[in-house]
Amino acid sequence: MCSLAVMACGFSAQITHAQDANDAPALGPETNLPLPRFVSLKASEANVRRGPSLSHRIDWVFQRRNMPLQVVAEYGHWRRVIDREGQGGWVHYTMLSGVRTVLVDGDDTPLRTNPSEDANQRAVLEHGVIARLGDCTPTWCEISAGGYEGWAPKSAIWGVSDLEIRE
Repeated sequence: MCSLAVMACGFSAQITHAQDANDAPALGPETNLPLPRFVSLKASEANVRRGPSLSHRIDWVFQRRNMPLQVVAEYGHWRRVIDREGQGGWVHYTMLSGVRTVLVDGDDTPLRTNPSEDANQRAVLEHGVIARLGDCTPTWCEISAGGYEGWAPKSAIWGVSDLEIRE
């Protein structure tokens, strides 16, 4: 397991990445939940700070409600998150939700009736659509967006790990 301790401005946070499927995920020191893990943005706006306190500078503002984010570290009431592009910072935990969403990463991703390339299409989702995450097999996830529900390949979405199974 590869681990990196981050020290800045008098605080420390543990950032841990599992190297293979046999490694158990690290647990956050505040929540005892796995790190890294996916969450979604609860608010329509959330300040992204350089460090885990209100005294740290705001680098930018997330402005997309339900956007999937990955929590990579914890410190007190603060969570270090990254987005699809790997950009991130510290966000107060009240701005985050455990409701799972995904971001459609592929262009014109078909939403299928079953987890199979041969299944009928229900809809086609454009790049950047945020969808609610349901069940996942090793290669497919059931998602819903815009009143449509169906199956999309994991390779076409971001917000779920490659090895994650959901029932």
